[in-house]
Amino acid sequence: MSAKSSKSASAKSAAPSPTLLQGVFDNLTEGVLIAEPKLGRTGLRVLHANPALCRITGYTARELSGRGHARLHPTPADLTALREWIASLPDAEPLTSEGYVLTKQGHHLYCAWTISPLRDARGRLTHLIITYSDQTAQRRLQEALVHAQRLDAVGRLAGGVAHDFNNLLSVINGYCEILQHSIGDNPKAKREVLEIHQAGQRASGLVRQLLAFGRRQALDPRVISPNRLVRENADILSRLLGEERSLELSLDDEVGNIRVDPTQLQQVLLNLVLNARDATRPTGRVVITTKNRSVEPGYNRRLTDLRPGHYVVLTVSDNGCGMDDATQAVLFEPFFTTKDEGMGTGLGLALVYGVVQQSNGHILVQSAPGQGTTFEIYLPFVQEEAAGSTGPLAPLPSTRGRETLLVVEEDTVVRKMVSGILTADGYDVMEASSPAAGLIEVKRHVNAPHLVIVDTADPSDDIFNMLRELHAHHAGLRVLCTPHREAHRVDFIPLAQQQTLPKPFALSALLNSVRQLLDAAL
Repeated sequence: MSAKSSKSASAKSAAPSPTLLQGVFDNLTEGVLIAEPKLGRTGLRVLHANPALCRITGYTARELSGRGHARLHPTPADLTALREWIASLPDAEPLTSEGYVLTKQGHHLYCAWTISPLRDARGRLTHLIITYSDQTAQRRLQEALVHAQRLDAVGRLAGGVAHDFNNLLSVINGYCEILQHSIGDNPKAKREVLEIHQAGQRASGLVRQLLAFGRRQALDPRVISPNRLVRENADILSRLLGEERSLELSLDDEVGNIRVDPTQLQQVLLNLVLNARDATRPTGRVVITTKNRSVEPGYNRRLTDLRPGHYVVLTVSDNGCGMDDATQAVLFEPFFTTKDEGMGTGLGLALVYGVVQQSNGHILVQSAPGQGTTFEIYLPFVQEEAAGSTGPLAPLPSTRGRETLLVVEEDTVVRKMVSGILTADGYDVMEASSPAAGLIEVKRHVNAPHLVIVDTADPSDDIFNMLRELHAHHAGLRVLCTPHREAHRVDFIPLAQQQTLPKPFALSALLNSVRQLLDAAL
């Protein structure tokens, strides 16, 4: 045998056998598919897929073979990039990219992949080889780390501020209460101390909002009906929007119950509606909806996404100015606000985020400049009955009043309800729909009123003129303010002769407040 023949035989024996190549292909830990180089509407036609790719995607080799590889790529941009790369062959380097791969079960996995050309002995392109590496676990760890670091930083900030600030507020508010009892009957001094105390109370509210964002606020979760909560607060939410904006409710009667702190969820609604009011024009519209929704496996691409399960979705939408992507990226961070300086603390949406997260929920935002904003709050569905939904109402107290009262209330239903309960309790009640009508009623009546019930949230000259005239004839006149929002004090009537009972109020609270005012020493 010649030397040339010996070398040829040696090279032939050293060449890997098809069995060896198949073994290597089958035992690679990364997913590999071999495809034709022509890109069609459904992607590249798959010729072979190794077992690792089948494990990653959930498909069998038979299910992938002969099909387009686009079924693995739910993002259209992946095919666009591949098309541009194929057009640049044969000079292009292997294409490396990453993104989401869709499995047979509908799950989204985060993968890195490389597409390489395979050429024959003449350099002609014959196949494309794609290798896939599942990066889902690393991606989730990275997202979880960033998410945890941000929450931990804010939580430490909230805890530190709450501890030191609450100590100071305890001193401020405590001394206000001491001063209130020690300054005697000096109305001016009492008003000033009251202003200090109210500022301290507002500061305490800011601390609670920070605690809510850091998920360190103590909640009192109960099973409630979201529809009932929305309906009970619809009146006050509508009043917050004002007469020029409309509030619409679209509540699904079949919606399930949720386990939340009802007081905190009410605060969430108030904050979202207030934001909607500020983002809309005077003719704006705010819509609150409820519905059931199931999240199937596969839609939670990231660790911070919704987990599969059954949810109740509470949505607050507006047709306002909307937000750009940059604003949405920092929307829930504390102290961020789009309002003018001095017009907001930047904690309203931080509270919303914290309460929803602490309630095991999730909040999504959809918005675009000029397209309005939609907040979707996902709260886990529970099968238990709503707490207190069938419980008896608290009994009304009997104060056995004999004094004369004047009720001034524009809303006919509210006026008749208030007048009816006071009359039943023994009071001599006059009622009127306006201050002018109230003065007419007083002139017709035998006795002058000892107490006036009136809404002073929007004080008009008519209200003040009525109260001045009544106070001029009876210096001991009491005023119970029943505002739909923050009330205005009546400066010419001593503070001890005034009390505020915000709407919506319980009738038991109304009876007790009336009695307390009438019994207060002058």
